[in-house]
Amino acid sequence: MRQFYRKYIYMPFVNLTFRSKLFMVFVLVTIIPMMLLVYFSYELTKTKLTEQIYINMTNSTAQITKNLENKLDSYEHISASIYLDNRLANYLTNEYQDDPSYLDVYNYIGNRIDTVMAAYPDFDSAFIYSDNPSLPKDNYYIRPITPEVQNTELFHKLKQSYGNIIHLSSPQTENGPAMFTLARLLNNNSNQYPYGMLVFQISESVIYSLMEKEAGGKDIFIINDKGIILSSADKQLINTSLPELLHQNFDETPSGRFDTTYQGVKALAVYNTLKNGWKTVSIFPYDSIIKDAKSLSQLIIKISLGFIGVALLLIYITASLFSKRIRTLIRMIRRIERGDFNPTHEEQMGSDEIGQLHFAFEQMTTRLKSLVTEVYQKELQSKEAELDLLQAQINPHFLYNTLGSISSLAVKHQDPQIQDMVLHLAKFYRISLNKGKSILTINEELKLTQSYNAIQLIRFKGKLNIIYTIDQSILPYSTVKLALQPFVENAVIHALWNQDRPLNIHIKGVIENNSIILSVIDDGMGMRRETLQSLFEEKEGRGYGISNVDRRIKLKFGEYYGVKVYSKLGMGTTVQIRLPQKEIQ
Repeated sequence: MRQFYRKYIYMPFVNLTFRSKLFMVFVLVTIIPMMLLVYFSYELTKTKLTEQIYINMTNSTAQITKNLENKLDSYEHISASIYLDNRLANYLTNEYQDDPSYLDVYNYIGNRIDTVMAAYPDFDSAFIYSDNPSLPKDNYYIRPITPEVQNTELFHKLKQSYGNIIHLSSPQTENGPAMFTLARLLNNNSNQYPYGMLVFQISESVIYSLMEKEAGGKDIFIINDKGIILSSADKQLINTSLPELLHQNFDETPSGRFDTTYQGVKALAVYNTLKNGWKTVSIFPYDSIIKDAKSLSQLIIKISLGFIGVALLLIYITASLFSKRIRTLIRMIRRIERGDFNPTHEEQMGSDEIGQLHFAFEQMTTRLKSLVTEVYQKELQSKEAELDLLQAQINPHFLYNTLGSISSLAVKHQDPQIQDMVLHLAKFYRISLNKGKSILTINEELKLTQSYNAIQLIRFKGKLNIIYTIDQSILPYSTVKLALQPFVENAVIHALWNQDRPLNIHIKGVIENNSIILSVIDDGMGMRRETLQSLFEEKEGRGYGISNVDRRIKLKFGEYYGVKVYSKLGMGTTVQIRLPQKEIQ
């Protein structure tokens, strides 16, 4: 019986393609049509409800924006009437002696502001800052511009407002509620200088009342052009960043919508932009939208659950047949993971996809064993080469001692040029050897290059000029050793000898598009196109040439980074080295 089952049932089924097995089971229970019915009915209902909610949110957000703009326009009009009051300007700019004439100023300004407060009960307070030293301040209607006031954000923004109205907000504190501040710099048009600052303070709750009735289950915010919340039902959120709460930045368009996550739930956000750059933002949770869609879909789901149960049973049986062979493949993978590449003698798994995968794994295991042996032999050769390199590094210590002796002799014989060249040469080799390390910081690479340049400037005095333009923030990042100096050397060797005038070399280092760009720019004779194309060809005897530096950078940091050369005959040469913003570990 066992042999009959294996020969006529198990093996024929196993030899079917994987797609055929799944197709047979799924078609038997028609699970696909049922799932599609549930899915499309749910999605259609949800889409219709979402579009209706979006239309309602768009209309309510537009209405809130209109109400808010009307309110801000009315505030701007009353500020303009005070701004254009010439009598007020004269009172604030006059020189006052000890006589009580300034009392007229208090009466006029007090009546003017009281009239505004009576006409606009929204205002919590209104006053004027004045820097007229001869005008006494009552600290109610007229306040002095103290050093504390000069250090406020309000003062600095007004200095740059050119008489336009500005808006600020402050969060709720223990001493008071959240407040809006509207302010305007008062200019005397005839003298062209500011004579005061007009300030209105409005409770945030007054502004929020304009949109509270439009809430209807939504969270509504007013944010400024930087995304900072100015008004909200939750006063603790004021002066926090709404884009950070939503993990979503707003588009440049004046109005729009986007899906987001707010307070841990998926939500729909709709926004509209005011004339002053503020935005009104409405956020509606998707859970509320899809509540009705869920109730309609639940009925279909209940009916489908019975059929799906049968389908799951059949799928489980099918998966069990596959799982046994898949577990065998997993054991093979685990064995390879442990480094055991010896072939196994598993039973045949048929000729379907899993059987072919099993056969491919056996072939791969044999190939991997061969490759591991080959790589191991190359690694041994590499270690031997490193030992040779370490042996060769014994000689530089002798070089340091010799250079030190030469420097001492130069000092003894009072020859500062020889001493400088020897010191720069010693510094060059000390950094370039770098204790056998191939990676160093850009700061160290620049010091190495500067030591080389110092020697060349002494050698070619009057024929060579070198300038540096280095962004200091790039100095801690890493680069391969001898990435910059070879290109300065190429410029000195090739460009200097091909022209009569002094050679100028400009070494730059900047951050551009999240990468570090090091440039060596010379105004030498440049190169022909065919010469430029041959620079990246590796040729014996070139040492640390362009292809060598480019290859080492790509091996260390990836193919995106490396060296590019731009040159035109008669106009000079530019070498650009692209590196990542990566610090030495």
